[in-house]
Amino acid sequence: METQELIIRDEAVELLHRLTGRHDAEFHDGQFEAIHALVAERRRALVVQRTGWGKSAVYFVATALLRARGAGPTLLVSPLLALMRDQVAAAERAGVRAAAINSATIDEWDRIERGLADDEIDVLLVSPERLNNPSFRAQHLPGLLARMGLLVIDEAHCISDWGHDFRPDYRRIAGLLAGLDRDVPVLATTATANARVVDDVVDQLGHDVLTLRGSLARDSLRLGCLSLPTPRERLAWLVAHLGDLPGSGIVYALTVSAAEDTARLLHDAGYRVAAYTGRTDPEERERLETALKANEVKALIATSALGMGFDKPDLGFVVHLGAPSSPVAYYQQVGRAGRGAANADVLLLPGSEDAAIWRYFATASMPDPERATAVLAALGEPGSPPLSTPALEARVDIRRSPLELLLKVLDVDGAVRRVSGGWVSTGAPWHYDAERYARIATARDAEQRSMLDYERGDRCRMELLQHDLDDPSAAPCGRCDVCAGAWYPTEVPARVAEQASGQLQRVGVPIDPRSTWPTGADRRGLPVKGRIPETQRPAAGRAVARLTDLGWGGPLRELFAAGAGDRPIDERLMDGVIATLRDWPWEARPVGVVAMPSLTRPQLVASTAAAIAERGRLPLLGSLDVDASIPVLGSGGNSAFRLASVWNRFSVGAELAAAVAQASGPILLVDDLVDSRWTLTVAARALRDAGASAVLPFALASVG
Repeated sequence: METQELIIRDEAVELLHRLTGRHDAEFHDGQFEAIHALVAERRRALVVQRTGWGKSAVYFVATALLRARGAGPTLLVSPLLALMRDQVAAAERAGVRAAAINSATIDEWDRIERGLADDEIDVLLVSPERLNNPSFRAQHLPGLLARMGLLVIDEAHCISDWGHDFRPDYRRIAGLLAGLDRDVPVLATTATANARVVDDVVDQLGHDVLTLRGSLARDSLRLGCLSLPTPRERLAWLVAHLGDLPGSGIVYALTVSAAEDTARLLHDAGYRVAAYTGRTDPEERERLETALKANEVKALIATSALGMGFDKPDLGFVVHLGAPSSPVAYYQQVGRAGRGAANADVLLLPGSEDAAIWRYFATASMPDPERATAVLAALGEPGSPPLSTPALEARVDIRRSPLELLLKVLDVDGAVRRVSGGWVSTGAPWHYDAERYARIATARDAEQRSMLDYERGDRCRMELLQHDLDDPSAAPCGRCDVCAGAWYPTEVPARVAEQASGQLQRVGVPIDPRSTWPTGADRRGLPVKGRIPETQRPAAGRAVARLTDLGWGGPLRELFAAGAGDRPIDERLMDGVIATLRDWPWEARPVGVVAMPSLTRPQLVASTAAAIAERGRLPLLGSLDVDASIPVLGSGGNSAFRLASVWNRFSVGAELAAAVAQASGPILLVDDLVDSRWTLTVAARALRDAGASAVLPFALASVG
């Protein structure tokens, strides 16, 4: 080994000891090789190594060595707040001064800017979204690029649309790389990249990229899969056996409602648990992460919102209620466990509803060419005034979240640009790359089939995960339930199953009343703006359950499935209706029932309204009239379009108006499915104008 390399190694080992707090710590295979390539050779490198291997040690040690040699600060692109918090703490242990700029720390930018100007910050962590913030991009990024000593792209599989967690904002890094001096080293790291993703990332990093791939086997994990027939059995197993799992851990669910329902069930059973989802406030997320790290809770019941980067070395278990759509995504999530412990348990409890959820998320992530064309048309020619996202939402029939995702895709493709004040068209031609997206869809289908292979258990589970990540060292692990037999209990105690069944039979989802008309309603020709008058609003309503619920969600999904047809309500569902009405905490009991005029399920709605009236001994006042010539918009879309599509659709006929005027109390308004709530809002407005003192919306199911 040459003298210069020996000097670098000695310095690097000393920094590693400081980072780990252990004087006997040694580099893993490949760690020093990556550090040397960055520091001595100023190369671009891609490191694909298992979770817990120590990728952060590479960039923190490399940063310290480069800074000691006069280099500028490191810019670290990191995708998640939780990951940033852990990275800042790890940097401090290594004596590296780090700061993060993201949505939670934006008010600290002045302090961070002063620290950069005074050369008191060694690592600046930014989210990929921050790279496209107009102020950051114009005022701060050029100076950073001019001084940058190292660029780190963490969770680099997000760059590739072949990756399991592709994020359009990551594509901006390609432009960042194009503007970098070739002497600035670049490090990309990930634990979840197969050969296709590796090739894509290397292509974006540029020529002469050092790729370091290690074995992705996780010797500490004991994998298993237990197939149980219903949500009732799966939840009962969890209630009966969560306490038997080692230490504290994570229980993953595929949807927000499933996570919240499961957390409630386990809490009621006496476990210290909490839900952690995309709805959880940032401050609450940080509190829950801290509680899990301190073993103050047995588990967090989480969606994928708790994923990449969460670091608890002694996390004892990961359980999945429902399977992710690919073995690669599954590997990433189970990789939270056993990072610093000799053993951790990983169990999958797949559900029959998994495939339907996979299909939904797969289609939601693809850009729609018609919607893209509408967005570009709304932005107008280059030079037109910028439109904010809310203003743009009012002009195109797309809800906020998918609109923001589409704008990011168009931005990355060069067709639009985010500026101060909103979005503008660049004038660059844009076309829908149907062939590319068809290839991606085909790859997603193959991943889903492979996930089903994992569930069947015809092959060592760790070996299959490694194989899907194109790990050449894939081999039987000797520990999973395929290799060594079931290590987990399989029985579901009848008493606990009944308890779970009772929890799943809970009914009653609130339908919150709309209080304001949507922004842009006046642009759609509607004579409304601002707050909805109290005298025209519906009261708070109720639905039996959400379509995504673990309990009633199953039969309701069957009822509303494509091709299910229309039929009268059955006795089982009617039991849920009666239970919902019985438990409804209304201020005043309804004095009459009105049915919504359904064009798709008239038998279902009419029979439900009639049965409610009969069993509640209430008069069935009739149904609103409907103008069938007005086209029905499908689900999705934004509020202004949804409202416009139903504005003139419903009216109160003379006979119904007379009955409503005579009723001295609230009217129960019955519908089948509630989504945007604008149908019920407009119908309630018509009934209130006809003299109803209050309108109580009721639906069999809620989409949200």
